[in-house]
Amino acid sequence: MEAFFDFEKPIVNLEKKLQDLRELAAQEGVDFTSEIMNLEKKVELLIDDTYAKLNSWQKVQLSRHPNRPYTRDYIDLLFPDFMELHGDRTFGEDQAILGGIATWPPTLPGKAQSEPPSFSQRTPLLIIGHQKGRTTKQKMERNFGMGRPEGYRKAMRLMSLAARSKMPILTFIDTPGAYPGIEAEERGQAQAIAESIHLMFGLKVPIVTVVIGEGGSGGALAIGVANQVLMQQYGTYSVISPESCASILWSDSSLAERASEKLKMNPTELMKLGVIDGIIQEPKGGAHRDWSEASRQLRLSLLATFEPLMKQSPEKLMKERIKKFRGMGLAALAHAPVASGN
Repeated sequence: MEAFFDFEKPIVNLEKKLQDLRELAAQEGVDFTSEIMNLEKKVELLIDDTYAKLNSWQKVQLSRHPNRPYTRDYIDLLFPDFMELHGDRTFGEDQAILGGIATWPPTLPGKAQSEPPSFSQRTPLLIIGHQKGRTTKQKMERNFGMGRPEGYRKAMRLMSLAARSKMPILTFIDTPGAYPGIEAEERGQAQAIAESIHLMFGLKVPIVTVVIGEGGSGGALAIGVANQVLMQQYGTYSVISPESCASILWSDSSLAERASEKLKMNPTELMKLGVIDGIIQEPKGGAHRDWSEASRQLRLSLLATFEPLMKQSPEKLMKERIKKFRGMGLAALAHAPVASGN
């Protein structure tokens, strides 16, 4: 069943009329070409108008869209030879965080590589990402994309493997945050996140992170310490979810829409603060409307971002990553108004 938000309803209704007209033309053999073209133009204009006026909360909703491509969807489209690796070798397997090895560069979605690079140009690549589920059963198995300590320890195990093997690392962020349950706290959730962040600062391989949906708190940052942090156009990235923020500030989670405006969660604001390094454009109407085009745009951004990093020395990669995170927010602070006082 197709899911959509209230602000998408006029678009969905118009697209349904367009689909009905196409089916009627096919069934009755009547030429409705002119009418179909007019409806197609109306749909396109409505999409442009709707998405040009999105507020902060509607963008948060898009980042959580149930039809949005998840980590595994992008992997299947761009890295068909991906081999998943499991377990933290300490407690168990966490399906909210997946990881494995694939081959760089990514392929074009739905197509075989037209001109396969030579063996010397093919590079093993470690991929780690949060993974949500679509059905009720999958959501429970994947814990709604909220990683547990064993998930972050699995990520650390794989990143250490990548460092020893000199493999570049690609991570996908898509989580409301790390799992806050008591059993996760008993197994050292905060320590696992802190250790993962610490480990990533010291890795001497290229690291690129892409926020493909929602990026929440330390659960996102635990696999997000990268040389370059990219973000899809309708993604969100924040220290806290709007609902939790509203609960803390105003003791009312229903004020999440107001909180989303204050948090500056969208890519444009985050670029100004130096939190992210680039914005990946999405298909008209969002990534959930065209997975193939979303993957194509992601591939182009990854190619442009990874290639320069692969030419840098290991020491420079590590030092530049540390410098990048230490400098976050300084550019915006330099232009902020200075408060005067007596």
